[in-house]
Amino acid sequence: MSQNMAHSSRMSVAGPPSTRCFSSRGKQTGGVVAGAFMAVLLGGCSMFSSGRNDRREITAVLEKQDAAWNEGDLVEFMDSYWKSPDLTFSAGGSVTRGWQDTYDRYKTRYPDRKAMGKLRFNDLEITFPSRTVALVLGRWGLEGEKASGGAFTLVMKRDHDRWFIVHDHTSVDSR
Repeated sequence: MSQNMAHSSRMSVAGPPSTRCFSSRGKQTGGVVAGAFMAVLLGGCSMFSSGRNDRREITAVLEKQDAAWNEGDLVEFMDSYWKSPDLTFSAGGSVTRGWQDTYDRYKTRYPDRKAMGKLRFNDLEITFPSRTVALVLGRWGLEGEKASGGAFTLVMKRDHDRWFIVHDHTSVDSR
């Protein structure tokens, strides 16, 4: 599967068959996530960039998210996420699947700009297990009435000339 992912440049809403897999329970799971980790395992230390300005583009995606959040624009913030039922968001010990459910989760937790507070990302580490997949590690901080912070891991996939978040695992620092 990782070989197909390394050469795939198109991502459909449901994902092409080469980027899909099944769990041991027979339920379809996000093959992009599994493929990214397989690429890391099979590729060892041979991480690479595609030669484009990928790091800069991914950083720009996160800066766009940061700005949208700080303006209270949740729809624009969510524009960086893969608009697919296969998007996965893990936080607080649970997994949310799908773009709409992820949006709804954010909207419930942060119903207005005041609740959203001010977001910042830092300490970014970006690696490329393939030409179209990036792993992003970093820290996030939220100032305001729901002040908190923690670490995040993103799996991002390039679709033509744009990077999307296909998996987001966010944790909150213990207090």
